[in-house]
Amino acid sequence: MDAKELCLLINDEIPKEKLFTAEKQEVHPDCNTSWRISPEPFWLTESELNWFEELGSHLLAFYRVCNLLYSQSIRGIQPIWVAEYLDIGKPENVIQQGRMNRFKTQVPGVMRPDILPTSDEARVITELDSIPGFIGGTGCLARLYTKLGYEIIGGKDGMVTGYAEMIRALAKKADATLAIVVSDESEDYLPEMLWLASALCDAGLRTVTVKSHEVVFTEESLLVEGENGKIKVDVVYRFYEMFDLPNIPKAELIFYSAKKRTVVMTPPPKVYLEEKLWLALFHHSSLQPFWQRQLGKKTYSFLQEVIPQTWILDPRPLPPHAVIPNLEMDGIAVTHWQQLSSVSQKQRELVIKPSGFSELAWGSRGVKIGHDLPTEEWESAIENGLSSFENTPHVLQEFHTAKRVRMQYYDFETEEMQEMLCRPLLRPYYFVSGDTVKLGGIQATVCPADKKILHGMVDSIIVPCAKKE
Repeated sequence: MDAKELCLLINDEIPKEKLFTAEKQEVHPDCNTSWRISPEPFWLTESELNWFEELGSHLLAFYRVCNLLYSQSIRGIQPIWVAEYLDIGKPENVIQQGRMNRFKTQVPGVMRPDILPTSDEARVITELDSIPGFIGGTGCLARLYTKLGYEIIGGKDGMVTGYAEMIRALAKKADATLAIVVSDESEDYLPEMLWLASALCDAGLRTVTVKSHEVVFTEESLLVEGENGKIKVDVVYRFYEMFDLPNIPKAELIFYSAKKRTVVMTPPPKVYLEEKLWLALFHHSSLQPFWQRQLGKKTYSFLQEVIPQTWILDPRPLPPHAVIPNLEMDGIAVTHWQQLSSVSQKQRELVIKPSGFSELAWGSRGVKIGHDLPTEEWESAIENGLSSFENTPHVLQEFHTAKRVRMQYYDFETEEMQEMLCRPLLRPYYFVSGDTVKLGGIQATVCPADKKILHGMVDSIIVPCAKKE
């Protein structure tokens, strides 16, 4: 088949998966996705793939050391201000949930960084997500593009088998029962989580996707409705954000069951591990001895190269002699955040975004790019970030531009193939089973080159990645 026929085949197959029908007509009435369809995957060289495979173990080490740093901070072994930063804006009950010994050593079972390839050999991690969407979507696309004859990274079922292995490791048994609990706020992801549950069942892992109100609580167990009546749950996959707890029926009962060990919950209720503040703390000068000692030379050096300079927008005044480390404008050290207001548009290649525990902290919500804003809006973004500190801390991050590539897509309007100059955002999915990290697949969101914020949009191409031979 030629490129056009391949795109139309993918478009025809999508509805059969019952995954993206709610998105129909965002691109064109005849298009069954909310993105542009390409006839081929996003290609990675062997060197690039090796880098992604190595990244997983470094990310697991980073999460574990972050967990250790927070634990030692609240005990006074490390600076107390670390935990104070990470606890800002959170209700006391949420803070205490994350500190319980029951969850002491637990870290998320799914890790998905947002990665910008800035050149053929350089990459930047702009965010880390431990409750990522599009797990089912990436798994579905892997299957569709495998049908076309491509050798997709992770294989046809890499996303499904990686996820299943993670759940079985948590349950500590092969015949586990999983409940994927989806909140109303995450409703848009319900179809893909239903797809994932079906795929996991086919892989031999009994799985049910439910809304939280459908969970049945008893003192002995959590139950969900199966094909032949109620079944006991071994693992709950928490596909809801902790800031949304007041709107999630039975959330307290699910947590109670996890606390009493009648179920395992992943990711654990550690909201401090879901903060973008970690990228700033990683570069904090006074914490460098800790990071170097705990991460080890190899992981520390690896992460130093890929985590961009990031700062916490803390409005508290500095002493007259103090400066904000590693932040300069025209060679002049920055001593207060308002200095950033008066710099030129070219100088403010910086990004402001909420750190976490907020409805604005996921997707592209709340993100402000300095050189893409008029001066007044940039000043307002700085002021908003500073004034929100007590409720939703924000971070300031260096802006990095992804390299430009060209990709084909099918234009439903002209009914012809088109080529687009674009920039890729790469999202690998890692699944943790004990000390083992498995790369299940890599999703590429490829956006028009003139876009500053790269995310899923109607004029982006979304495909799985494959190794270039």
